[in-house]
Amino acid sequence: MEAVTVMEAVTVMEAVTVMEAVTVMEASNKREDGTRLMEDKELIREAYKAQKYSYSPYSGFQVGAALLGKSGCVYTGCNIENAAYSPTNCAERTAFFKAVSVGEREFEKIVIVGNKEGGLDEERDYCAPCGVCRQVMAEFCNPKEFMVLLAKSETDYRTYRLEELFPLSFSKDNL
Repeated sequence: MEAVTVMEAVTVMEAVTVMEAVTVMEASNKREDGTRLMEDKELIREAYKAQKYSYSPYSGFQVGAALLGKSGCVYTGCNIENAAYSPTNCAERTAFFKAVSVGEREFEKIVIVGNKEGGLDEERDYCAPCGVCRQVMAEFCNPKEFMVLLAKSETDYRTYRLEELFPLSFSKDNL
């Protein structure tokens, strides 16, 4: 067995065993190539599950994200705060970094949910990504195609193209 094959197998095994790092779910619709595409409602549920792992002792604002790779894998993330603030990592970047760290490089959409710890469902609002997260999205996604869903619930959400949220992004095309 070649070393590359072993490394690929280890990467797949790690991705499957890491706590909710990769969730592969069945969905009712399929892409042209026959692979399954997750429904928005299912992706929103995954973002809410990820939100429960938020480490936000300073702001009390809990964020969850679910990122759908073109492979069909879902990568979840939560915000992870730090007393020094700048080392804090947003839920969106956590999801992207998980995905990239196991080899995923192409993405379809991300769902973002957020609200104050202990907040009531009816108090939820749309939680938009910060500028740094938008820049990370622009690094890996086509802004004209990549979709960003901001959800209050499984049925109340807004959908944007990344280019709508980040119209003048800096990209590799600028280098």
